[in-house]
Amino acid sequence: MGKLLAVALVGIAAALAAERLLAFRNRLNASREVAPVSLPNCRLIKGIETGSEDIDILPNGLAFISSGLKYPGVKSFAPDKPGEIFLMDLNEDNPRAVELRISRGFDLASFNPHGISTYVDRDNTVYLFVVNHPHQKSTVELFKFVEDDNSLVHLKTIRHDLLTSVNDIVAMGPDSFYATNDHYFTDFLLMFLEMFLGLTWSNVVYYSPKEVKEVASAFYSANGINVSPDGKYIYVADVLDHSVYVMEKHANWSLTHVKTLQLDTLVDNLSIDPRTGDIWAGCHPNGMKLFYYDPENLPASEVLRIQNILSEEPVVTRVYSDNGSVLQGSSVASIYKGKLLIGTVFHRALYCDL
Repeated sequence: MGKLLAVALVGIAAALAAERLLAFRNRLNASREVAPVSLPNCRLIKGIETGSEDIDILPNGLAFISSGLKYPGVKSFAPDKPGEIFLMDLNEDNPRAVELRISRGFDLASFNPHGISTYVDRDNTVYLFVVNHPHQKSTVELFKFVEDDNSLVHLKTIRHDLLTSVNDIVAMGPDSFYATNDHYFTDFLLMFLEMFLGLTWSNVVYYSPKEVKEVASAFYSANGINVSPDGKYIYVADVLDHSVYVMEKHANWSLTHVKTLQLDTLVDNLSIDPRTGDIWAGCHPNGMKLFYYDPENLPASEVLRIQNILSEEPVVTRVYSDNGSVLQGSSVASIYKGKLLIGTVFHRALYCDL
């Protein structure tokens, strides 16, 4: 009887592991391939060689780009090189990427930038919020942008017990923001187990100097986050659920779920067209290729445009896709006056006409 029970338990465990493995592969879209969709007059941005994970464009056309992310389980072409913030003026005929100088006293050696967000104050002061992972921890760095000398003045480092595994951020004021935690755990092996088991323990946190609280939860892996042009809605990408969540924002900064748009790709960062309200998403068609990097089978890139997300039938258009031969691992897509700037987790950046 004891041997029979042991065999039964082993069989149950094996069946459970097989089911979890299949579900994990489905969440990573392990079998998906995409047909190429090209755009006219595309060029790779010179000087950006080790990622352009997030991009935020000011209304005047100045684009901030985070570069050099080192993230557990993801490829890095320069693992020992500190991260950087680049600036591009998209009003120029041939814009180039210029590295922004960061003020003295900031620990550049451990700078590991991830998601970014800008906020323009009433006096036109530009604040840049940067998710940072020094020594694989999570902080939010607040900078003031000085345009005259292309520099960032570091104002403060924000740490909090609720900001444990921060991925992206959207600024709500000069010192307040929403942030996504993409995992519950911070240890790499536990993070992997969390993904493998399909635990929905990821969340969204609101931060201000007066109040910090969880405002949304039960995500597989909350990733990109942004706000609608009218400020009424917060959009959250769940990369492992292949979806974009629409959340209504309330006066007390709490969020209420409105709807979920299901897609067929791993949605990373979200950018908003301030004129139309369209959502532009940098996506990973096949997450298995992203997490298990093979130079013979490169991670692809995909850009989606989502129109009228609040309607009963949003329009989703695949604007760009590539098998990795040009651009690997797209993570963000932002537009400005008919131009599209596409960033990646660890590769190059692409600038195209629409």
